[in-house]
Formats: sequence, C-alpha cells, structure tokens
Amino acid sequence: MKLLHTADWHIGKELGGFSLLEEQKAAFKKILQLALDEQVDGIIVAGDLYDRAIAPTSAVTALEAMLREMNLTHHLPIYAVSGNHDGATRLGAGHEWREQTNLYINTTLAEAFTPVETEEAQIFMLPFLEPTAARVYYQVAEDEIADYQSIEQVMARIVPEMVANFNPDKRHILVTHYYVTGSDNEDYEFTSETNSRVGGLKGITAGQFADFDYVALGHLHLREASPTKTIRYSGSPVKFNTKEAQTEKGVYIVDVTADGVETTWHPIAPTKDLIVLQETFETLTDPAFYQQYDRAHANFFSIRIQGAAQSSNARADLTEIYGDVVELQYDMPKIALDQQVVPEPVDDDISNEDLIGQFYEEVMGESLTPMQETLVSDTLVAISQAEEG
Repeated sequence: MKLLHTADWHIGKELGGFSLLEEQKAAFKKILQLALDEQVDGIIVAGDLYDRAIAPTSAVTALEAMLREMNLTHHLPIYAVSGNHDGATRLGAGHEWREQTNLYINTTLAEAFTPVETEEAQIFMLPFLEPTAARVYYQVAEDEIADYQSIEQVMARIVPEMVANFNPDKRHILVTHYYVTGSDNEDYEFTSETNSRVGGLKGITAGQFADFDYVALGHLHLREASPTKTIRYSGSPVKFNTKEAQTEKGVYIVDVTADGVETTWHPIAPTKDLIVLQETFETLTDPAFYQQYDRAHANFFSIRIQGAAQSSNARADLTEIYGDVVELQYDMPKIALDQQVVPEPVDDDISNEDLIGQFYEEVMGESLTPMQETLVSDTLVAISQAEEG
C-alpha cells in the first residue's frame, strides 16, 4: 500500500495582504500529479486544510474543487483530519455521504476510534482538539478534571482506546495534528510560523504514539521538525512566511508493506517563490543588483532596508522594481539608550525645519537629503494648516 502524506494547506491564507490562492492551486496540481505518477492508494492531509475557521468563499470553492478532482475524478481515497486552523464543524459537514466515495475527514474525537480498514492497514484519524473537548466527550466528573488538564493527559486515555482496536495482522497508521517532540527534534530550532506552543498546547512526546507503525503529522510547517523516523511532519506545500523562505517544500510517499513502513521525500518547486532581500536602499534600487531576480510579479519579495531610504515613498519605488513586495521593514541604526545625554540649549530663533535637521543628523550621523528636507517642510506646512483649520 502506498500513501501520499501532506498537511497544512491553509487554503485562503494571505502573505502581506497578497493572496496565496494561485500558488496553493499550483502546488495542489503538482501534488496530484505526483500521486498519479506514484500510483498511490490514498492521500493523507494531516490538518489545517483551511487557514481560518470561517474560510472565505474563494477558499471553500478552491478546496472543494481539489477534493472533487482527487476523489471523484481520479478515485483517490482521502484521509484527512481537522487542524487548529480549521472550523471543525464546517469542515466535517456531509461526512456521511462523502465517506461513500472514500473521502474521510474526521473532525470529532468520537470518529477517531474507528479506523478505515484497507487490506494492508488500519488508518486512524485523530483531529486536533483541546483538553476541554475530551472532557466533554468522556463526561469527566468535576473531581476528575485534574486528570484531563493537559493534552498529554488526554492522549494517555485516547491512544490506548485506539490501540485496543488494532488488528494484529495489519499495519497501523495514525493521521493527526499536534506538536510532537522526539529524539530527532528535541534540539531543533523551529522557524515555522507554528512553533512549539501553537494552539496553546504543550508538546506530546513521541513515545505516546509508539504503538503505531507510522504517524502522519500536521501542525509544524517544516519536515525538519519531524520527531522520529516513523513520526513525521510533511510540512506545508507552500512557503507561508519569510522564516520558511530558504526551506524546501514537498510531500512524503509512504510505502506500507508487510516488512514495515518506508518514506521517500519528494520536493515541490514553488511556482512563485518567496525571496528575502536585506540591503541598503541604494543597492536595492541598483539595476546591477535587482536584475539578477525574476521580478514583474514572478516572485514574492520580503525586503528589509538597511538604514534610511533616500525616497519619499520607498514602498512604491520598490514595488515598481520588484512587483509583489509582501513585506517591507527597516534596519535602522540603534541608539544607545544607556548613555546619559545632556541636551544642548535650543536657540529660540531656530526654525522647526532646522531643529528636525539637527536631530536627524545627531541620530543618524548624516544630514537630511534635499528630498527629505522637502518632505519635512511639506509635513510641517500641512500640520500648521490643520491646526489653523
């Protein structure tokens, strides 16, 4: 049996006000083609199909089209769970009739204990839930609440109940969406937008899932965060923030055999990449520098300007050059706040323009440019007119 493991699609997500929907659609096409080329027997989506609980119409339309193409057009079984970004109730609507075409999306704890049975494996699907949801499901008495405070305590009851339903003649796969710690990620420096405390829950130890042959995780966006060789994050198929810009995205192909479970990583090249630039404004606007990049909306750019920008509208200037600037920040010289500074007496006859100029030069170590002087003057005039009005 061969499965494709992916997660954290976050359909509907934006980056710096720019929609990522077209890039997400392109990544989906590549995932689907890989699934067909590898002749997989099913696709795992380990949570966070949507980016928010109440997804916009465009996101709902896009995801529904993806599910139809995988499941109805190509007859691929789908094994999915809701993540902490999904609206579980909305995502789970219609599951009764969807399951007739082998489209399984588990969104409640009650569904987690009944696996999908295939000839080779039992596939258990445990959605993201908080301890309060488990307390409601188990009808925990008030004097027992202390035993269900953390997700680790909750898992100590949930996992054995799933294990009790194991068929010893089959492999056992778990699809879930949590932060899991293990021998391979205990020293890992997480750089995803989803860190070790996303969802307000502490990590689950990998040992709690030791009875499963393979655990397909979602929640952390980088495959490097995988806790063990058999408990893995596929990561997100699209780069969602600048911390992920230098990482490789992709999916796992999971081979389930009588001898065990093996995984193979398959990279997915972005159609529209996220490029991070950190240079002076002079360098950023130098054709010799920017012509080395594909621009004109071919990529997303996150730009950090080193020092001041000699422009009245740096974002407009950089957008004209680079296209889609999703983020613009400044690295300004740090002022030593621990130094005691005795202010010089202010000349009563000095103009506001000169006073601002002197302050700028003292802080920045350089004089205002003619363009900046004009901007200061125009701003002071506008303030004066507003006060008079």
